[in-house]
Amino acid sequence: MDTELTYLAWSALLCIVLWLPYVLERIMNQGLIKTLGYPTNPATPAPWAQRAHRAHLNMIENLPAFATLVIIAQLTETSVSGAAALFFWARVVHAVVFILGIPYIRTLAFVASWIAMLSIFFSVI
Repeated sequence: MDTELTYLAWSALLCIVLWLPYVLERIMNQGLIKTLGYPTNPATPAPWAQRAHRAHLNMIENLPAFATLVIIAQLTETSVSGAAALFFWARVVHAVVFILGIPYIRTLAFVASWIAMLSIFFSVI
């Protein structure tokens, strides 16, 4: 498998597991039954769990564009392995620092992943 597709697969895995921290926090603080149900007045999640949820949503928003660009690069036989690597590692950093509540590095990591996608786009057009 090409490097670009490998980074796409790892990015998909990151998206797949990013829901775990905030759901586990709910289970630990509210119990499994309340987490599985629809309580009338659910407890507010811990701030870090709220940030974990937002990091997951942000990855969900960005993964389709990244996947589309990587697939286009594969179809056009354009090598974008450096940009694909930048996207993945920037998203890992983004998720970690977002959950930890480190604002400026979070934004820089997001911008790095965005630049990676723009780089892929301009490589394939």
